[in-house]
Amino acid sequence: MDTTTKGTEFVQQTFGADFFKHVWAESWTYIKTVVDVVREPVLVLDRELHIMASNEAFYQKFQVEASETIDKVVYDLGNGQWDIPALRKLLEDILPKNTFFKGFEVSHEFPVIGKKVMILNARQIHFQGNPTSKVLPPIIMLAMEDVTEMMVVAETLASHTNLLEERLTKKTQKLEMYIAHLEKEVEALKQKT
Repeated sequence: MDTTTKGTEFVQQTFGADFFKHVWAESWTYIKTVVDVVREPVLVLDRELHIMASNEAFYQKFQVEASETIDKVVYDLGNGQWDIPALRKLLEDILPKNTFFKGFEVSHEFPVIGKKVMILNARQIHFQGNPTSKVLPPIIMLAMEDVTEMMVVAETLASHTNLLEERLTKKTQKLEMYIAHLEKEVEALKQKT
């Protein structure tokens, strides 16, 4: 018998079978409280990517209700609006290998709310090798920062910078031509005298 099984049996014998249910209920309350306090949109997913919890910031940002969100597979949200190839790659390819990712930019056009540029951070939370690992299911915390407005401002600044640079280049060229013309006139005047 391995140590995990012995540990599980010890906890069940010492604290009773309801202990694990109590631990999960307490843990879940703690997780939900943290998620609710965060200002950025957050989803809590199970290992099959069903949404276990989300916060008010998510509902407001993406204009959805809890009834349209909880227990849905993340890709099915908004009639498939969240079946985003970059998100799928992050959740199915990168996250399982690394247990977390930070700072991934995803840009997507949503039919109702328009284009959104989001920075995604996710982390798997699991208790492998722990007696509670059979009772406390692994979860994925997915946090989203909407940087759409910052990107619009950055693009506007870049556009204005390019326009200013073009104008400055044209004025510099005109000035150089004017200086060259003046130098020729000065040279011509020197030769007359």
